[in-house]
Amino acid sequence: MTEPAKAKVEMEKLVSLCRRRGFIFPSSEIYGGLSSCWDYGPLGVELKRNIKDAWWRAMVQQRDDMVGLDSSILMHPRTWEASGHVEGFSDPLVECKSCHLRWRSDELESDKCPECGGELTEPRLFNLMFKTFVGPVEDEASVVYLRPETAQGMFVNFENILTTTRKRLPFGIAQVGKSFRNEVTTGNFIFRSREFEQMEIEYFVKPETDKQWFDYWVEERINWYVGLGIKRENLKLRPHTKEELAHYARACSDINYLFPMGWAELEGIANRGDFDLVQHASSSGKTLSYYDEEAKEHIVPYIIEPSAGVDRTFLALLCDAYDEDEADGEKRVLLHLHPDIAPIKAAVLPLSRKEHLASFAKDIYADLRKHWMVGYDDAQSIGRRYRRQDEIGTPFCVTVDFESLDDKQVTIRERDSLRQIRVPIDSLKATLQTKLGGEDLFVLPEGGKVWKE
Repeated sequence: MTEPAKAKVEMEKLVSLCRRRGFIFPSSEIYGGLSSCWDYGPLGVELKRNIKDAWWRAMVQQRDDMVGLDSSILMHPRTWEASGHVEGFSDPLVECKSCHLRWRSDELESDKCPECGGELTEPRLFNLMFKTFVGPVEDEASVVYLRPETAQGMFVNFENILTTTRKRLPFGIAQVGKSFRNEVTTGNFIFRSREFEQMEIEYFVKPETDKQWFDYWVEERINWYVGLGIKRENLKLRPHTKEELAHYARACSDINYLFPMGWAELEGIANRGDFDLVQHASSSGKTLSYYDEEAKEHIVPYIIEPSAGVDRTFLALLCDAYDEDEADGEKRVLLHLHPDIAPIKAAVLPLSRKEHLASFAKDIYADLRKHWMVGYDDAQSIGRRYRRQDEIGTPFCVTVDFESLDDKQVTIRERDSLRQIRVPIDSLKATLQTKLGGEDLFVLPEGGKVWKE
């Protein structure tokens, strides 16, 4: 019997790193926190923004068949009636009769409470949508919901976007935004929480082409993760069986990642057929169709939906990037983050706090900040400063020493290889730009030289 696959890093190490270095904090911590709610700190917000920017660049900016949307979190309640969320967006809930903790019955391995071993109640359905009210009166007429997904905003805007962009099939609508689900059980750090951010695409195709576009998007999305540095062996495609398909889905596959708690969903790609447009057309009385000029008839497009979570992508990238090795006789923790998503692209490190050197280094720092998020660190030894930057995934460190005052050159140190080059300050920006783009460190600019192999 083969051993189950294991991730190379324990969740406790990631949580500790995120807390220690300012990636993620528990929300409302001074009041004891709120279960499964998280605040992204100075480094976390940069990494999260870079993930969203990388997704948007690849899925929208670099394609001519995709447009963006930012729809409202609050929508007309009939939206959620038509979509089936009011009636069917539920999980089976059981409660322990002894400790009164609640669990999803479909995720339990036995009929006993996982916490205390007590007897559980019979399952009952629990709707996952957060309910609130619009206006000063709290009655049924003013009920609205915090959206549990961004998808419906794209479906109800299908006609608006078709009219204003004049796109032809196939084309897609992309959206990044917050969603909310009142999950029965949360946990595994930021993997499952009640407030989360999604990156979703609704890709509209001719009905007879849905299978080929479904296969296309499965491959496209796997390649995106690999392109950001996730190892292919840590990704696994899991097609859904007919029995587990959602009511609207003709097909669905999950891209699973080997998280510290085991294989779990990173992204889902679904063939939703024409369910959503038909439902909203029927409920609203509006026509949500596309005129096919070749066939000379109106058709209802099928929809392929790649749906990714920003927070889960964040966690997967940290898991895959985490490493421990030895440098200069000392153990170091480092994150092999792709330069595109690293929170800090480079750090300027003066060898001394003496005023003339510090002022010189700060001028370099100020110039680089015009182009990237750049760090500045002058505390403790240069070795400790290198370690701090390695631990947060900074690809390059720029060391400013006393020789720099005379020769107008600085040293660039590469995070992963520990190799160093020395380059003229005048070519520093251009050199960093090419290195962040993937050029080998030892491809030197004019006047540059290898400093440490």
